[in-house]
Amino acid sequence: MHTIIAIDGPAASGKSSVARKLARTIRFSYVNSGSFYRTATWYMLTRGVDVQNAEAVTEAVKAGNFRSGFENGESFFEVDGQRANITDDAVNRSVSSVARVPAVREVVNTHLHALAEQADSIVEGRDIGSAVFPATPYKFYIDASPEVRQQRRSAQGQADEVAARDKQDSSRATAPLTIPEGSTVVDSTHLSIDEVVDAIVSALESRGWSPAP
Repeated sequence: MHTIIAIDGPAASGKSSVARKLARTIRFSYVNSGSFYRTATWYMLTRGVDVQNAEAVTEAVKAGNFRSGFENGESFFEVDGQRANITDDAVNRSVSSVARVPAVREVVNTHLHALAEQADSIVEGRDIGSAVFPATPYKFYIDASPEVRQQRRSAQGQADEVAARDKQDSSRATAPLTIPEGSTVVDSTHLSIDEVVDAIVSALESRGWSPAP
């Protein structure tokens, strides 16, 4: 398996922006696991699946033909040959319900591990360092104050409340949101994206990581 750097954190903590910028900075591929769960959610909604019914979600996800890979250094995830509208408000409202279903997490994790066999990657999500790649020595948890995170969420045009999303993600039975053991916590409340990236690169170097020549 290639080198995996895990970036975890709650909604609107800045982890996606940081992970993408970090990947470009150190020339790794970028994997956004959240987009995988959103694609699965979009798939459920377009087929009229009751996302509150775990059995129905399980049956539907097993029927879907999911495919993943890399394009221009970033991951993609599609189902039945289609790319999802993952920023849709309906998807945003329902993704936590779909993501808590073990069968969905199994499908997503299978694809994440397959991608890890293809390239050195920055993988970001909510359970990457704790459940998906617990053996990686490079784990980071990006956080920010609830007030700043809500401001960022609103600026993204998303109508959901980060506090409600936090409760859903941290209370699910399978792979809940948590600070992974051995991870470095970075508070992005008063930091720019570049400053967070610099902090992560410094932490990586202190752990013996060095960029490829």
